[in-house]
Amino acid sequence: MPAAAARHDDPARARRIARLAAVQALYQVEVLGVGADAVLLEFLQHRLDEEIDEGLRLTDMERGLFGDLVKGVTACRAELDETLESLLQPDWSLARLEILLRIILRAGAYELAHRPEVPPKVAITEYVDLAHDFFGGREPSLVNAVLDRLARVVRAEAFG
Repeated sequence: MPAAAARHDDPARARRIARLAAVQALYQVEVLGVGADAVLLEFLQHRLDEEIDEGLRLTDMERGLFGDLVKGVTACRAELDETLESLLQPDWSLARLEILLRIILRAGAYELAHRPEVPPKVAITEYVDLAHDFFGGREPSLVNAVLDRLARVVRAEAFG
């Protein structure tokens, strides 16, 4: 099977695309103040042919994960923010973080808390990788530290 065809059947790749697309959709929700349903509809009806990163096309994403992340993060935003705020250093607030960084943290926190079928170390790695896609500084380390602290609380059994 050619490499290009094999990539379309890769579930991990489909989930990575869904997470990246969800972060982009959640950014739209945050910045434009539109509802999750409107953004989901736009992505699924008008943007599926787009390449969102080198070699990553929206048409190849896991749509169920994409929808769950966008709707779930939007619905649970206040709860997620409260949780994340408690995990930051005392002299930091969530509001001090760049919008995109907050969105990555919210999506990772949502996945850790609401998608138990995803191993916590996998979820953390995925969101750290997303942070690397957007940031070149210390932000990926912050994502790693905050999501690791959260995972040890909400998924303690996975850490023994």
